[in-house]
Amino acid sequence: MGKTQTAGPGPGNETRYAVAPPTDLSDMSPPSTVHPRDALFDAGEAAGVALPVCDHYAGVEARMRKSLELQAEMGPVFDVTLDNEDGAPVGGEVEQAQLIGELLAGPLNRHGRVGVRLLPVGHARFEDVATIVLGAAVAPAYLMLPKPQGLADVQRAAHVVDALGGAAVPLHALVETHGALREVFAIAAQPRIESLSFGLMDFVSAHRGAIPLSAMGAEGQFDHPLIVRAKLEIAAACHAHGKVPSHCVVTELKDTRVLQSAAERACRLLGYTRMWSIHPAQIRPIVDAFAPTTAEVDLAVEIIGAAQAAGWAPIRHRDTLHDRASYRFFWQVIERAQRTSFHGGPQLPAELRQTWFA
Repeated sequence: MGKTQTAGPGPGNETRYAVAPPTDLSDMSPPSTVHPRDALFDAGEAAGVALPVCDHYAGVEARMRKSLELQAEMGPVFDVTLDNEDGAPVGGEVEQAQLIGELLAGPLNRHGRVGVRLLPVGHARFEDVATIVLGAAVAPAYLMLPKPQGLADVQRAAHVVDALGGAAVPLHALVETHGALREVFAIAAQPRIESLSFGLMDFVSAHRGAIPLSAMGAEGQFDHPLIVRAKLEIAAACHAHGKVPSHCVVTELKDTRVLQSAAERACRLLGYTRMWSIHPAQIRPIVDAFAPTTAEVDLAVEIIGAAQAAGWAPIRHRDTLHDRASYRFFWQVIERAQRTSFHGGPQLPAELRQTWFA
């Protein structure tokens, strides 16, 4: 690796890089000196929150149990959110919270990746429900805050949750009102927030008929300018503050082709790293769409292995210059592969999993 070569077309360009080793690294374990996370992110620099790529919602008891059984079978490749808002009968919110508390503490919660959607903070039973959920023998993985009108509602909900002993439970918030979208960067910057989701249906309804019904569908939601603007604002705010942007629902429950297309567009065009599922049939297509391809994983492993062997100096790989900026990208591909591999996606070599993710 001692050989170097000057990069750049003209004089005065002194960028130098090591020539990468052969691209077949199948029998090469990266040196154990500096872990990629330590090498690629400076002290105090946020690497960002990493969550499972699919967030599956269920509110009816039979569906909640079925969702937990599926998660136990597939592994923590997706989260389950037990719904105490839309899933609860009107007037039955407390009873729903009690059921959710039992499921959190039950044997089906094997991986600790079960969250809860609370009521809106202005609801008369918000604190009652939060008290029951946080009093469960097993804490929720996160709490989803629906319908905040802006940062003040998020702050108010966080204050109540913290006062009830839930300060260690991450908060997620739904951006589905004009006020929340207006203050989305401030909400993403709130330290208790881990993820923001786009609430498509309520956002369309908030426009009082000015956005057509077609914008609630899998195709229309990627075409209407006001919807696309909202999605981009949420994604940008999350990435600016190291939080997870979670894409909205696709209501075409069992049309795998339509769902797969929407998930791929959300992931590869709009910058989302997580997506809602509202039917068990949607989980696998979402995970598949958000998982990197085998070719992407192979390339990332080659480049990160070569970079680590070069002491994280710039390298030449297939006549392309790579340095810490692109290393961070490829490391994130590897992390995403690790998060989705439970489902049977591209697998990292065993020796690399042990070295990087033990």
